[in-house]
Amino acid sequence: MAILKHIASKNADYGEAQRYLIFQHDEYTKKPILDENGNMQLREEYYLDGVECNPFSFDMECRELNARFRKNRTYDEIKSHHYIISFDPKDRDECGLTGEQARQLGLEYCRKNFPGHQALVCTHTDGHNGSGNIHVHIIINSLRKNDVEWQSFMERDCDSRAGRKHHLTNDYLVYLKQSLMDLCNRENLHQVDLLTKAERKITEKEYHAKRTGQKKLEERNKQMISEGITPRTTVFQTQKEYLRTSIEEAATYAHDLKEFEQILLEKFNIKFKISRGRCSYLHPDRDKPITGRSLGTHYEKDYLMGLIGNHSNLRNAEKDQTVQKEILSKEKIHNRKPSANQHGTPVSAEAPTAPFEKSGLRLVTDLQRCIKAQQSKAYANKVKLSNLQNMAKTLSYVQEHGYETLESMEEQLAELKGQTSSSLKELKDTEARLRQVNEQIHYTGQYLANKSVYTQLRRSKNKVQFRQEHSAKIALYETALKFLKEKANGGKIPTLQTLKAEKEKLLEEKKERQEKYYSYREQKKELDTVCTNIHAALGKQHTRPLRNHEWEHIS
Repeated sequence: MAILKHIASKNADYGEAQRYLIFQHDEYTKKPILDENGNMQLREEYYLDGVECNPFSFDMECRELNARFRKNRTYDEIKSHHYIISFDPKDRDECGLTGEQARQLGLEYCRKNFPGHQALVCTHTDGHNGSGNIHVHIIINSLRKNDVEWQSFMERDCDSRAGRKHHLTNDYLVYLKQSLMDLCNRENLHQVDLLTKAERKITEKEYHAKRTGQKKLEERNKQMISEGITPRTTVFQTQKEYLRTSIEEAATYAHDLKEFEQILLEKFNIKFKISRGRCSYLHPDRDKPITGRSLGTHYEKDYLMGLIGNHSNLRNAEKDQTVQKEILSKEKIHNRKPSANQHGTPVSAEAPTAPFEKSGLRLVTDLQRCIKAQQSKAYANKVKLSNLQNMAKTLSYVQEHGYETLESMEEQLAELKGQTSSSLKELKDTEARLRQVNEQIHYTGQYLANKSVYTQLRRSKNKVQFRQEHSAKIALYETALKFLKEKANGGKIPTLQTLKAEKEKLLEEKKERQEKYYSYREQKKELDTVCTNIHAALGKQHTRPLRNHEWEHIS
C-alpha cells in the first residue's frame, strides 16, 4: 500500500533537508536528537543518493544554480519540493522488500518523473512512529538544471527547459500517483487505488495534531490521577474527528437533511450548511466552518443524501403488521366524516389562511428489512416503540381530520399534489420576473452612471480622441442602453424608481407565494405519510378504495 505525499518548501536552507535525512530527529518537535556531547546522531540505517548532483554538496550546488538563473531569490518562492513514498509494512514482511530494493525503486521513480532536477533520494527503513515501514524521501530543487526531452506528462513547453521551475498541477499529481501504482504492481507489492478519494481524509497535519494532543492529554491525565482526580477522557479527539463521529451518528438516525441538521445542532452543537452543492460544518469551538470535502467522501452531500435516502426507502417498504394492527385495533375510524367548520360546511381546499403546523408524523420502519434491527435486539425494541408512536399519531390524524375511507384520503392527496404543483409554478414565475427586474435595475444604474460621459462625447469637438480616452465608460453606457431598449420593446424605458417599486411588490408577492407553497407541500407530505402507514398496516401495496370488511379488519 505505497502512498505518495508532497510538501512544498520555501526554506532557502537546503542543508536543513540534508541534515533531516542523515541525522536522527524527534518525531514531535522535528529537532535533531543530540548525544551527551551535544552532537547530532546519525540514523541507524539510511541510503543516500544524488541525481544531477553530489548528495553531500546538494545545498551548495542548488544555491549556485539559483544564482546562475537568478531564481529562488525572494522569501515567498518555493525553493524545493519534498516527495515521500511510503511502502506498506507488509511489503517488508510478506514481499521481502529491503532497503536496497526500495533505494533502486526510488531512484528509478525520481529519474523518470523529475528529469533534469537536482535531487536527493534517501531511503529510511526505521518507519515513522516505530511502524517499521520502509519509505523513500525525494527532495528536488524547484529549479531545473538541464534541458530534457519533452515527455507526455509535461503540460507546457517550458517544463522541459533548464532554468524553469517545477510546476505541480492536479493532472501532474494524478500522473505521479498512477506511476507509483504501476511501479508497485510491477514489483508485486501491496497497493491501493491512490486516485480514489479517501472516505475518511486524514491529512498529515491532522495526524500530527492528534499525536501531539494525545501526548499532552496523557501527561495531564497522569497529573490528575496523582492528585486523586479521575480523568474525564483518555482519548484525544481533533476537531475534524469530532465532526466525523457526530456526522456518522446523526446520519444513522436522520431520515431527511432537515432532521440531520437538527440532530447535529441539538445534540452536538454543530451547524450544518449546504452552499453551492457543498456541505460545511461549523465546529462549536471554531468561527470558520470545515467543508465536507476536507473530511472525506463519506461526509459530502452525495454520500449523505444516499445514506439518508436509504433510511427513507426502508421505511416506505412493508411494515411490521403485528405491531401496527395492535394499535389500529384500539380505535375505530369507519364512522368518521370529513371535518367541518362551525357552520357544518366542509373545509375549503383553497389556499390556507393560517400557517401550517407540523404534527411530527413519520413513516414506520420495516423490522424485517432493517439490518441494524436484526443485528441488535435493543435497537429493534427501540424501533418497535417508535412504530407504535408513529401509528398512534397516524390514527389520531385520521380521526382529527374525519376521513371515513382511504379513498377519500387519496382523493385529498391528489388534490394537494395539484395545488402544490400550481403554487410552485406561480412561485417560479414570480422569481423569474424578479430576476428580470433586478437585471433591468442593474443596467439602468449602469446607464445613469455613464450618461454624463456619453453627453460629453456628443458635445466634444474631437469625438474620436474622447471615445478612445473614455472607451470603457462609453461601452458600458451603450451596452446598458441597448439592453434597456430591447426590454422596452419600442416603448418608454421605465425609470429607476418605477423598477424599484415593482421589485418591492414582487418581493412581497414572492414571500406570500412561498408561504402558500410550503404549506401545501407540508400538508401533502403529511397526508402521503398517513396513506403509506395505513397501507402498511393492511399489509397491502395498492391505492384502491378500502371495502367495508377491510376497514373492519383494522378497526
